[in-house]
Amino acid sequence: MPTPPLLRAYGPVDPVPDGAARPGSAELLRSVFRQHAAGVAVITAQGAEPVGFTATSLTSVAAEPPLISFGIGTGSSSWPVVEKAEHVGVHLLGEHQRELAATFARSGADRFAAPTRYRTGPEGVPILDDVLAWLVCRVVARVPAGDHRLVLAEVVAGDPTGAGRPLLYHQGGFTALRD
Repeated sequence: MPTPPLLRAYGPVDPVPDGAARPGSAELLRSVFRQHAAGVAVITAQGAEPVGFTATSLTSVAAEPPLISFGIGTGSSSWPVVEKAEHVGVHLLGEHQRELAATFARSGADRFAAPTRYRTGPEGVPILDDVLAWLVCRVVARVPAGDHRLVLAEVVAGDPTGAGRPLLYHQGGFTALRD
């Protein structure tokens, strides 16, 4: 039986099947990452007004010092504040917070209007209520990455004691863990 073309070490690769994304495209990247379940977070910062956005790019980077990272588009309405912020809030959302995740993902939404509940936390950062866990982090770098910036930040405060199960993003929508 011949080796399938995609498994050959050398030689031609079959053309892109009908309906598949172009190789090396943004469409291909999005199509592949729809298959990757990711935790849902909201990143907040304080400017003249509080800003925030839903992120699925949150990553634990290092334990010593405790560093996290997330990506933000430079066209995001939150970017001008995050670009200058010394501290950001990182909130892990629970499965009961689908609407909150959708609010912070929606362009043009007044994200901090009711029913969103929040308070001012350490370093003046907006802290969302009723989340699974939250951190306040000091921004240490903003690295250019195409039409985004990768923000690296060091943990300075937080609370891991919220109740519930995590909210996930998969196949273009918010979902929950299944037993």
